[in-house]
Amino acid sequence: MLSGQVNNASCVLSADVCTNKDISIFQGRDTSSGIPQYIVQISNTCLSDCAPSDIHVFCGWFASALLVNPNTFRRIGFNDCLVNGGKPLRHGDIVRFEYANSFMYALRFKSAKFC
Repeated sequence: MLSGQVNNASCVLSADVCTNKDISIFQGRDTSSGIPQYIVQISNTCLSDCAPSDIHVFCGWFASALLVNPNTFRRIGFNDCLVNGGKPLRHGDIVRFEYANSFMYALRFKSAKFC
């Protein structure tokens, strides 16, 4: 069972322009025992053909007891994590990963390159 929070605003009405409001971050706690585990989904809700790339997220000193694929999500420095290896996140694509830590990180959008 998953319980969590969503950090998102609705998609821009114009299909030609994407903004930070189109990057949705959902994070929920997995109910497994032991070290708390969290599931994260980052998606692009913009309808434009020009996908945002070089997406960065505020992430504190993100660390995990579970291995997180660095091509999926990687801490670069304090409060700076790179999503999807910097590659574009097309409409409907979801970057999904799990991490384990004694607390949930407050992940939120920081920056991206938009067309």
